[in-house]
Amino acid sequence: MRNVTLAAAAYPLDRVEDWAAYEAKTRAWVQQAVLKGADLLVFPEYAAMELAALGGAAAAGDLAAAMAEVLHHRAAMERHFEGLAIEFGLYILAPTGPAQAGESRVNRASLFGPSGCIGHQDKAIMTRFEREDWHLDPGRGLTLFETGIGKIGITICYDSEFPLLARALCEAGAEIILVPSCTEFLAGYSRVRVGSMARALENQCVTVHAPLVGLAEWCAGVESNTGAAAIYGPPDRDWPDTGVLAQGGMNAPGWVVAEVDLDRVTQSRTDGDVLLFRHWSEQPMQAEHVRTVPEKPRAS
Repeated sequence: MRNVTLAAAAYPLDRVEDWAAYEAKTRAWVQQAVLKGADLLVFPEYAAMELAALGGAAAAGDLAAAMAEVLHHRAAMERHFEGLAIEFGLYILAPTGPAQAGESRVNRASLFGPSGCIGHQDKAIMTRFEREDWHLDPGRGLTLFETGIGKIGITICYDSEFPLLARALCEAGAEIILVPSCTEFLAGYSRVRVGSMARALENQCVTVHAPLVGLAEWCAGVESNTGAAAIYGPPDRDWPDTGVLAQGGMNAPGWVVAEVDLDRVTQSRTDGDVLLFRHWSEQPMQAEHVRTVPEKPRAS
């Protein structure tokens, strides 16, 4: 057995007064997950925008200024979460947010472990608001993280809605796909939820969906956030019939936790009731032959 306890955060943004308040809040959240026995903690997409509050009301209320403020604190935020991962001996996917990558500005998720920084994943496919309002650039490629608790991939929010991204990660060996998200409306949350469940189904793996929740009217770009944290697996033998390993309430802040035996992923892929992961390659030969059959007029 390869048991790992996964924790997905439904995380609200607070108007923190200073860096000490931010450190105290995030440390308390990590400690709560530790008390639940978590080995891997997943914070949401754009939870780093909380740092915009440190620039004052005017900066937080202006999108360009808010992003600049978050960029200013990014290195300190990463050092903070790296320190927490080392201190508590666990893995943390830190809040995503804007990061500078050469001439590009990306939406970056950084993964930390007991030995420090492991690496990062930049969002691959930008939503309309990221392209048109935030002017963010897509990252380049995908990363498989080989860790002491298993092989991990990351599909940030919108990325989870594109099956070939998670598929590539799982073909490379991923057993767990982390899905930090930020969605304003129920429809957006539903898309990411459906995508996360579908990726767990077709890849016979585990997905961890961690959404931003609640109102933050003081912060431009993330004023309203909707979601429920959840952990999904394939609805197959030795898994819940619904595929839902754990799920929190809608817009209910806190951690959702599930213990998973990753040997079940291997078992499902090799001897499940269905073998979607193995049979994936059979699709192209069928899809390249599409026939059009017109309806025949009814004989009079």
